[in-house]
Amino acid sequence: MKRRCFLQQCGIYGSGIFSLNFLHALESRSCSAAIPREQTADIVIIGAGLGGCAAALSACRNGARVILTEPTDWIGGQISQQAVPPDEHQWIETFGRTESYAKLRTLIRDYYKQYYPLTSKARKTLNLNPGNGSVSRICHEPKVGIAALQSMLAPAISSGQLTLLLNTQPRSAELSGDRITAVTCQTQGAGHPVALYGAYFIDASEEGDLLPLTKTEYVLGAESQSETGEPHAPEKANPQNIQSFTHCFAIDHQAGEDHTIERPAMYDFWKDHTPPLKPAWSGKLLSLAYSSPRTLEPKALSFVPCGKETPAPKTRSLNLWLYRRMIDRNNFTPGSYSSDITVINWPQNDYMLGNITDVSPAEREKHITAAKQLSLSLFYWLQTEAPRPDGGLGWPGLRLRRDITGTADGLAKYPYIRESRRIRAETTIKEQDLTHSERLKALGKDHKPLLAKPFPDTVGIGYYHLDLHPSSGGDNYIDMGSVPFQIPLGAMIPERVENLIPACKNIGTTHISNGCYRLHPVEWSIGEAAGVLCSHAITSQATPRQIRNTPQRLQEFQSTLTKQGLELEWSRLS
Repeated sequence: MKRRCFLQQCGIYGSGIFSLNFLHALESRSCSAAIPREQTADIVIIGAGLGGCAAALSACRNGARVILTEPTDWIGGQISQQAVPPDEHQWIETFGRTESYAKLRTLIRDYYKQYYPLTSKARKTLNLNPGNGSVSRICHEPKVGIAALQSMLAPAISSGQLTLLLNTQPRSAELSGDRITAVTCQTQGAGHPVALYGAYFIDASEEGDLLPLTKTEYVLGAESQSETGEPHAPEKANPQNIQSFTHCFAIDHQAGEDHTIERPAMYDFWKDHTPPLKPAWSGKLLSLAYSSPRTLEPKALSFVPCGKETPAPKTRSLNLWLYRRMIDRNNFTPGSYSSDITVINWPQNDYMLGNITDVSPAEREKHITAAKQLSLSLFYWLQTEAPRPDGGLGWPGLRLRRDITGTADGLAKYPYIRESRRIRAETTIKEQDLTHSERLKALGKDHKPLLAKPFPDTVGIGYYHLDLHPSSGGDNYIDMGSVPFQIPLGAMIPERVENLIPACKNIGTTHISNGCYRLHPVEWSIGEAAGVLCSHAITSQATPRQIRNTPQRLQEFQSTLTKQGLELEWSRLS
C-alpha cells in the first residue's frame, strides 16, 4: 500500500510559504509513524534538490509512479536548503533552458507579484529580480523557491502518483547482479527504516549518496592528466582534491542597532588564517580581498550595507552586499522592509581545509562544524572589524536572518556542495571538450558559433564558465572561459549498473569539467532528462544503455525530449 499522508489527503500540501514550517512539522508528525516497512514505485529518486524535483516532475508527466526522498525538510537543494540564488547564463530568459525550468522561474516571480507588496514599477517588470543581486537575474528567498516547486509537484502528490519522504536518508541497498532491487532509507523520527523498491533508481543527492551504497563505480576528486588529457589536470590523481563547500547565511542591516553575535569559538583561528593554496591566496581569508579567479592576482572588494535610508553606494570595486542580494527593499512599497536582505556566499567563507564526502562520520562532522565556524567568524568579523568607508570598523547592525534559512543558528540547512562523487560513465566530459581556448584550437577563430564538442546522444544543453573554487587539495581558483555545451546521454549511463541514473552533479564529468555542469539550470536539465529516460525505459522495455546505443531508440527518445520542451542543441546561436 502506498503512503498517503494526512496533508496530501486533505489537499493542502504545498499551500504557501507563510505556514511552511508548520506544514512540515505537521506532516512529519502525521506521516512518520505511518510509513510502512516497504514501498514500491516505478522510479525511486534519492534527493529532492533541483535535479531530483525535475526528475520527479518529468517522470510523473510520463506516467510513472515515483517515490522522492529528501534528507532535510526543504525541497529545492541549491535554491533552498543551501540558500544559493540561481547561477545562470545570459540567455536564460529566452532560451537555453527547458520549458519546465522556465516555468519554475515564472512561478517564483508570480509568487512575489501575487503575495508581496511590490511597488507598481516592480509589479510591471516582466523579468522581475526580487533582490536585484548582481550574480543572478532572479535572486529570491529560499521559501519562495520551495513554494514554486511545491505548486509544480502538488498535483502528482495529491493524486498519489508521487510520494515525498522528507527528512529521509538512504542507508543501504539490495542488489541482484548489475541491478538495484531496493534502497533502504531512514526517516527522522520513524521507528523503523523503509525499503523502497523500484524498476529504476535516480541518484539526485548532493554528494552521489547511492553510488557507494550500490557499488556503482565512481570517481571522487581530481583525475590525473594521463587519464583525461586535460591541460589543467594534475600530474597525479588525488581523490581528496575536491572543490570547497560553503555554509551560506542570510543577513540584513539595522542601522543604529547592535546585533553582534557571541564571539565564535574558532574566531581566533579563522581571523588569522591564510589559505594554504598554490598559487598563493591574496592574504588572510577574513578580509575584503581575494584572489581574482581568472588571474589569481589579489583583488579588492567592498562591503557597504544598504540600510533603511541608505541608498546602494557607488564603490570602485564589487560591493559584496549587492552580489547575492535576495531582497532589494526598493522593489517593495515603502515601509515593507527596513533593509535589504543578502546572502553571504563569498570566497571568504569557502571551506578548503577538508572534505565531507567518503570520510568517517567523525571526520565529516569535524569539517562541517569548522565550516560553520568559518561562516559565523566571517559574520562576526563583518560586525566588529570590517573596514568602513568612514574609517571605522565593523557593522554591528548586521543581523542574522534565521527565518530566511529556517535554522536556529542562522546558517543554511545544508552546505553548498560544488563537487560530488561522479559515475564512471560510458562518456566522460573533459575540459578540452568545452573550454574556449581548446575549442578555438579545434575549430579555428573564424568558426561561428563557437560551441563545445557536439554529442550525437545529446539530451540537453547548458552554459556557464568553467568555475572551480579553491580546493581541499590546495589548488587556488581554476577559472576559464567556456562555450555553450550539450549534456550527452552517455555521461548519464554507468559503465556497469543497469538501473541507476545520476541526476545532479554526479554525471560523467571530471573534476575540471564539473566546473561547468554543476550550476542550477544544468542540474535541472540533467534531472529532467533522467526522469524522462527512466519512464521511457519502462514503457519501451529497453534499458537506458540500449536506448543510447540503438540509433532508432535514441532518435525516438530524443524526439520525446524535444516534444516535452527540452532543448538539445544551441540552434538559436547559429
